[in-house]
Amino acid sequence: MLQPPYKGTLSRCGLEIRAHCLKLRSPHTHSHTHAESPRAAAVNWMNVEEMISWAETPLFWVGAFTVASLTLWLLYRLLTGFRIWVLGNGQLLSPKLGKWAVVTGATDGIGKSYAEELARRGFAMMLISRSQEKLDDVARSIEEQFKVETRTIAVDFGKTDIYSKIEEGLAGLEIGVLVNNVGVSYPYPEYYLHIPDLDNFITNMINVNMTSVCQMTRLVLPRMCERSKGVILNISSASGMYPLPLLTVYSATKAFVDFFSRGLQEEYRRQGILIQSVLPFFVVTKMTRIKKPTLDKPTPERYVAAELTTVGLQSQTNGYFPHAVMGWVTTKLVPTSIVIFLGATMNRLQRTGYLQRRKLREQKNGQSLKTE
Repeated sequence: MLQPPYKGTLSRCGLEIRAHCLKLRSPHTHSHTHAESPRAAAVNWMNVEEMISWAETPLFWVGAFTVASLTLWLLYRLLTGFRIWVLGNGQLLSPKLGKWAVVTGATDGIGKSYAEELARRGFAMMLISRSQEKLDDVARSIEEQFKVETRTIAVDFGKTDIYSKIEEGLAGLEIGVLVNNVGVSYPYPEYYLHIPDLDNFITNMINVNMTSVCQMTRLVLPRMCERSKGVILNISSASGMYPLPLLTVYSATKAFVDFFSRGLQEEYRRQGILIQSVLPFFVVTKMTRIKKPTLDKPTPERYVAAELTTVGLQSQTNGYFPHAVMGWVTTKLVPTSIVIFLGATMNRLQRTGYLQRRKLREQKNGQSLKTE
């Protein structure tokens, strides 16, 4: 223990603490207290000096800085989450951006829900999909329910010679919102070289999932830039957040959509354009073959209503709070190698189940043909 004169260096704060402790322990100051034993006094002095020495070490300040930083980071994340998922930004999307909203893949699932929700907000709707019959049904329903103007363009996004027709259909329209939703996936998880008709499969998936996003953006973005306002929502997938074996091509195309969206957002945000990458997990749609909604597998209507409140707050979003939690866990908490392994395992099981069911159907069909 250091004794006066002090060996070593104590900070001014340390000297003041020592003087204060001496004062408190002076028998003249507290005459009513019992005198401490030399052993107890020595222990108390050691505790004080340990505190002083700890406060003077770099390790103490590193620890204090780390704790303060983590506290501030946690507070920031909580406030940001509250702003996005509780308060939201539901008033941003309105016809003030432009009279028309354009939705591709608008006859089913998420695309149809986007069309209905945007019509509910007062947008006139341009619906683009493959089946004219389905387009007419959706357009009629929207007109009757929301009393807005609708137009349709029937094209197959698996082809590349369709964009002059789309350009003609969009000519003269003041487009405030574009939703690039059209997409196609695997019929079932499969190893790359075992995919039936692989050549056409690749071409079709690239055209539908990637080329459509680039070309539709090319057609719509220039007019938005002229007016310095507009929103483009590119529907990617959580499958694009990391490689997904046995759905490899689909996963890669959705990763492209995510990167394309985030790159364009940085290019054009100073011109007043919002471009958002939307990465949903499972939603109850025909593509996912999920029929019963749950907390983590919402209906398209519930998902879209939640996602639209994030526009202007997140340039990359999972769109729905339970999906955001899942996205954080799978990208920040769990190592990517484990996520890939679990995804591959799940898809192998689905592949096995699908092939077994298909074999049973073929056997039943073969037996029925024999009886006939």
